[in-house]
Amino acid sequence: MSELRKVIKLRVKSLNDLARMAASVIALGQPTYVIRIRDGEKVVYGLLAVFRDYFNLHGVPLLYYYVDEHGLAEGNYILIKSDETGERVEVSRGIKPSYLSIPIIDLAEFPDFLS
Repeated sequence: MSELRKVIKLRVKSLNDLARMAASVIALGQPTYVIRIRDGEKVVYGLLAVFRDYFNLHGVPLLYYYVDEHGLAEGNYILIKSDETGERVEVSRGIKPSYLSIPIIDLAEFPDFLS
């Protein structure tokens, strides 16, 4: 069996950046979710993606992630709304009308390919 390649990790500055990235993928018709892993006091939110057709490779696995140093946000969805008044992003227990809802999937531990 061949060795499992690890993902390339790309840390984003804010949860808003991660939500915007997920929203752009959803706009292309791809089902999308955000993973969440608790690591002590920190909470890591991530979005798995593939950078397709990189040179001779079939694709490079990527993990866009944000680290919440305080681990305060609880909820099952990242909600994002963007209109003429600006952008609003929040973590919520449920969905809201007129917001794009991105499900959060809690992982019990870091998978080997993310470690």
